[in-house]
Amino acid sequence: MSTEATPIQPAVLITIIGESVLRDRIVKLIKSKGVTGYTISEVRGEGGHGRRMGDIAGYNTNIEIKTIVSLEASDDILRALAENRNGHALIAFRHEIEALSN
Repeated sequence: MSTEATPIQPAVLITIIGESVLRDRIVKLIKSKGVTGYTISEVRGEGGHGRRMGDIAGYNTNIEIKTIVSLEASDDILRALAENRNGHALIAFRHEIEALSN
């Protein structure tokens, strides 16, 4: 067992859920805020904008994007998302976490 301290750092996990048509715009936005890594998943559910069941490829589908950033970067990303919704179904939230870093 190593005697070195584990490289665990405080961070913020941002989760963004929105219409699939927003994928490229959201990725461009988060990269412009310094994000270097993210995970995208296709998701299903129901909310204020109705049901998104992904039953037809490319239509009526949602994506979920997760990324780990600093608190300051999360503020910038959430503000930018709020300003660029343009009537699309989109929700974003954040959690303070501890992340194992490289």
